[in-house]
Amino acid sequence: MQYNSLGRTGISVSEICLGTMTWGSQNSETDAHAQMDYAVEKGVNFFDTAELYPTTPVSPETQGRTEDYIGSWFGKSGKRADIVLATKVAGRGRDYIRGGEGADAKNIRLALEASLTRLKTDYVDLYQIHWPNRGHFHFRQNWSYNPFNQDRDQAVTNMLDILETLGALVKEGKIRAIGLSNETTWGIQKYLTLSEQKSLPRVASVQNEYNLLYRHFDLDLAELSHHEDVGLLAYSPLAGGILTGKYVDGARPKGSRGSINHDIGGRLQPLQEPATKAYVAIAAKYGLDPTAMAIAFCLSRPFMASAIIGATSMEQLKVDIGAAELTLSNEVLAEIAKVHRQYPLPL
Repeated sequence: MQYNSLGRTGISVSEICLGTMTWGSQNSETDAHAQMDYAVEKGVNFFDTAELYPTTPVSPETQGRTEDYIGSWFGKSGKRADIVLATKVAGRGRDYIRGGEGADAKNIRLALEASLTRLKTDYVDLYQIHWPNRGHFHFRQNWSYNPFNQDRDQAVTNMLDILETLGALVKEGKIRAIGLSNETTWGIQKYLTLSEQKSLPRVASVQNEYNLLYRHFDLDLAELSHHEDVGLLAYSPLAGGILTGKYVDGARPKGSRGSINHDIGGRLQPLQEPATKAYVAIAAKYGLDPTAMAIAFCLSRPFMASAIIGATSMEQLKVDIGAAELTLSNEVLAEIAKVHRQYPLPL
């Protein structure tokens, strides 16, 4: 297992991060504990969760259950100090989470205190804004994205409010570092500028989607990441499981995410099928597991701080974590590049 620096914080995180969004719906507490045990045994020191989780499906009845499972594991294992723990405060739009008000001074404090209670800890290593209040292009919203109805002054005022609140929480010892999620280049840079101007905590990372089928981060976000040391925490490195090939030709395996969340957040639609088949064919040609190849590709990117994996079985988890040991050859990377040119944005 390789380890990378989390921005300029000095915090070292494993290049594989254990994602948790299925714990509490598709996975039981026993499953979750087994996954954490195995991941730590294999050198993973980085867990990512959120107050919203689980998400398969999202439900007011299960909200927060994932953090409960992590907290009970900390209590049982005594390994809190060994883990870099990341969680998130929800943005606007979920009515059952504090009325859907989103991230601001009041709600960040309320969210963090609730998360700390569930997680059975007195601090979080990385606290992230799950999605911006002003809107964004993630979650397949790129096709209707319209930033022209945003109020710049209102957005910046909210960002400063968030940063000042997080800064106070850092001083109180409840947060070590801060991060963003589902953010844009402008949003990240504005946070960085405000941090510098106001001597507030600096954004260490951004958690955005990145995989063979969705590579928006390769462009201006990569430039920002390089110059500003804001590493990517890639969620959905398997495009919600699509890149395993298990949904090819309309298949919907029982118990899979595709059988629960019908279109996997807009990903499971006909345009992705030719590209998916092409990537699966590359893996077959070179004797690779398509899952491992997809994750290994993410790990090969210079802006990658950590790839966030998720598994509903130990068999899946072993393949996902094992991808850290796979180095893709120049021949494989060249074939991947050809497919990407042919299908640059199939999601």
